[in-house]
Amino acid sequence: MSWAILVAAGLLEVVWAIGLKYTEGFTRLWPTVVTVLAMILSVWLLGMAMKSLPVGTAYAVWVGIGAIGTAIFGILLFGESANLGRLLSLSLIFAGIVGLKLSTTI
Repeated sequence: MSWAILVAAGLLEVVWAIGLKYTEGFTRLWPTVVTVLAMILSVWLLGMAMKSLPVGTAYAVWVGIGAIGTAIFGILLFGESANLGRLLSLSLIFAGIVGLKLSTTI
């Protein structure tokens, strides 16, 4: 269950990271509200997952999910570069997340 909570926390990190773009410097009310709520819920879920997962593993996976998801949505929504080097780098982050999952016992 801790891993599912951690994945949810990571996905909410993607929501708030992308949401920051839509807040336009926190000048737009509803994007700001959604972004701040996603921030709070993401960190809360991360804390819940850390009850039974090692702190280093949980934090690295949380950040990794956020980084990969934010980069993918940056490509899809904002036309950011999807060059080979960038995609290979994202795949290395993904491999690291899988490696942490496989090597962590709870």
